[in-house]
Order: sequence, then structure tokens, then C-alpha cells
Amino acid sequence: DENRLELNDDSSIEYDYLVIATGPKLAFEEVEGLGPDGHTQSVCKTGHAETAHIDFKKLVEDPGPVVVGAAPMASCFGPAYEYLFILDTELKKRKIRDKIKMHFVTPEPYIGHLGLDGVGDTKSMLESEMRDRHVHWTTNARITKVEEGKMHFTEVDEDGNDKKEHELEFKHSMILPAFKGVDAVMDIEGLTNPRGFILIDDHQRNPKYQNIFAVGVCVAIPPVHATPIATGAPKTGYMIESMVTATTHNIVNLLKGDEPDQKGSWNAVCLADFGDTGVAFVALPQIPPRNMNWASRGKWVHVAKIAYEKYFLHKVRAAKTEPIYEKTIMKMIGVVRLKESG
Repeated sequence: DENRLELNDDSSIEYDYLVIATGPKLAFEEVEGLGPDGHTQSVCKTGHAETAHIDFKKLVEDPGPVVVGAAPMASCFGPAYEYLFILDTELKKRKIRDKIKMHFVTPEPYIGHLGLDGVGDTKSMLESEMRDRHVHWTTNARITKVEEGKMHFTEVDEDGNDKKEHELEFKHSMILPAFKGVDAVMDIEGLTNPRGFILIDDHQRNPKYQNIFAVGVCVAIPPVHATPIATGAPKTGYMIESMVTATTHNIVNLLKGDEPDQKGSWNAVCLADFGDTGVAFVALPQIPPRNMNWASRGKWVHVAKIAYEKYFLHKVRAAKTEPIYEKTIMKMIGVVRLKESG
């Protein structure tokens, strides 16, 4: 109902403005046997990561094949690459990498696509990283079923036609699922798209329910372009921060009696840690065409990622979302949260 939020305990809350920031539903059920309740691991939640660590320790005790990747319609590919390479680094430290074959399975049309049609030269960078680490890969791969210790997937051609059926045995597997909207908002006409993501305009506001805004992974963003197997566009950290900043300003405008006029820049600044090295990329904006499209690889990224994680947690604890020194440095490289008016 308009201006009323129904809760699970049959109560309700009235509101003037509602901001939906639920995050996604993890759609493990779309692939038989996928997920922590099935036969693969996940790092999408803290509990999932803890369970994955337990399974990793079993791998160390009894080495065997590893399969890492993403399910059809996935949109968040970065953590799969990070997990793959961090795992490779850790196995080398334990002197057992030579006992373990590793395979990367992804619906992306090429390595380094990331749901973004690449950023800078991520294709050659990540392919080179995989060759250096002796990782095999299959792109345009649709995982169809997972059994205990065995993964089934179909490789398709560039037109989406089935090309080859594959089976891979594994001792340890981490597969990122596709995302959907949460059950609470699913199938509300005018609020969500068919997968339950919240429809928004340029000001983060739902076109039908004008007092509802949405931010984060729950927002509906069209794919960058059609791919042989459906992939989505990721919602990265700085992009989400820009959504929140725009939403805050726009609600303040409405409270003043004005119309929303702020748009998030949707810029992306990402550090992908590989355990001993990494890849950094800047996409301004995240969705092409872009004003800046840059990526770089090196050991400095690993150090920078560790430093950033400590810094980010400090910001959360101090409740300072954008300190002046951060804002100044980011602006110097052209990264801002809000688009310039006009």
C-alpha cells in the first residue's frame, strides 16, 4: 500500500519516503546442487566464507581438483577471480599447488569481461595471470547441475547454441550465484523487473511509486550488452556510495519542497587482490561508454587492498563516509560521487 510498509509479523510502518537497500537474494536454487546447502562453496556472506574455509582445510589435508567460477546470469564476477588467485597463492605457500588442478568456469564471453565488457585491458591481464598460474578456463559456460564432487556445464558458441557438454571433478569448488530481488519485493507491479530488482530513474526514484528510492545491489541495471549466456552488470562499492549520496540529496530536496536534481556518477574504482599481486581499475562511469577506462597490474595492488580494507573499516566505525582528504584525492583523479548539473 502507498506510504505503508508491511512487515513479516503482520504489523506495518507508515513512511513519507522509503529507501530500499536490501541487497540481493542469492539464487542458488537456479542450478541444481549449487551453494552451501548443495555441493559448492560461496563467499557472498560471512557464514558462507567460514564454511568455505572449513572445506579449504579439507582440500589441504587431501589435495584434489578445484573449480571456481560463476553461475549463469551472475553479475558479480570480481570476487570469483579474487578467490581463484588468492587460493592459488595460498596453495603455493603451503607447497601443495603442484598437487591441485584448477579450472575457472564462467558465463562471461571472455576472461576479464566482468559483466562490464572489460575495463581497460582486463582481458589480456587476467588471461596472462591465469596462464602464469597454470589455471585452465572455460568461458560461455552454463553450469547446469552440480553433484558431489562433479560439475556439469554446457559450453555455448557466440550465438548461444550448445557447443560441448563438460564434466569436471572437484574436491573443492566456489561458484558465485546469480542474484535476484528479495522475496519481499518480488512481483510488485511497477516496483520491480521480472527478477525482482527495483526499477529506478536517474535520481534513484521508482517511476511509479515516487516516494520510494532504491540503492545498491537491489537496483535494476540493464546488462552492458547481450552475451551468449546472460550476464548482469555488477554494482561496485563506489558506485553504490554515489547512489546513496544522490538519494540523500534528493530526499532533502523533496523535504524542502523542491524536485530531485542529483544523479549518482556511478563511477567504479576497484582493487582486486590476488594474494601476492592484483589488478586495479578505474571506470568513469562504470557503464560504458566511459570518460576513463584504465587498468593496471602489480604487487602494489595487494598492499593497497589491505590498506584500503583497514581504512574502510575505520570510516565505518567513525561514521565518516567521505572525509575531506579522500574527497580531495578522488577529485584529483576525476572520481566524484555526483554528476555535475547541466
